[in-house]
Amino acid sequence: MADAPLPLFPLAHVVLFPCVQTPLHLFEPRYRQLARDVMAGERRIGMVAVPPEHAPAMPEDPPLYSVGCQGHVTQCRKRSDGRYDLVLKGERRFRIDDEVPRSGTRLYRSARVTLLEDPYPESARPQVASYRANILASVGQILSRQQPDQAKGFPNERLKRADDESFVNTLANAFRFPVEEKQLLLETNDISDRFEVLAGLLDVWLQSSDGGRVPGNRTLH
Repeated sequence: MADAPLPLFPLAHVVLFPCVQTPLHLFEPRYRQLARDVMAGERRIGMVAVPPEHAPAMPEDPPLYSVGCQGHVTQCRKRSDGRYDLVLKGERRFRIDDEVPRSGTRLYRSARVTLLEDPYPESARPQVASYRANILASVGQILSRQQPDQAKGFPNERLKRADDESFVNTLANAFRFPVEEKQLLLETNDISDRFEVLAGLLDVWLQSSDGGRVPGNRTLH
C-alpha cells in the first residue's frame, strides 16, 4: 500500500496508461483545489475511470473502477481565471484499497492504494515480438483506410525505438476503444498478456466497417 492517500481525478472517458502522457484541463472548483494541492506536494494524481453506466453521476461521486494509473504532473499552467492546464505522465498502475472520507476543506476524492507491478518474464519476449509485428501490421492497415497520409510515416522512429511496455501502452491509449476495453487493457497485469489483448482488439477493428481511428485527444473536465 502506498504511504499516503493518493488524490483521485475520475474521468468517464479517459484511461491513463503507464509511460503515456495525457493533457488535462481542470476547471471545477474541486479540481482546481486538487491541482493546487498536488503542485504543492509530490505532483502525483491518481487517474481512474468511471464505468459508463455511472457516467451521468460525474458531477457527484460516481462509483469507480478499482484499478487506475498514478501519474506525475510534468507540465502545469495556471490561467488568469484560476483554471489549470496540466500534462500528466502515467507512472504506475494501482488498485484502490479504500477511499478516504473528505475532511476539513478538501473537495476532491482521495484513496489509499496499492501500486501494482507489470510483470514481463523473459520467456514471454519471443511471443511479444510476434505480437508486436502483428500489431504494427494491423495499425498500418487501419491507417491506410482512415488516414493515408499518416500511414506513409508509420511507424515513426519513436515507436520503433520504444520498449515493449511503452509500445503497447502508447497504442492502447491512441485508439478510441470503448472505456470498458481500455480498462480491460489497463487491468491486464502481464505485459505479454496486454499485447495479446491489444492484438485481439485490433483484429476485431479490422473486421469492422470503419476500421477504427487513431485520434489525438484533449481531456476536458
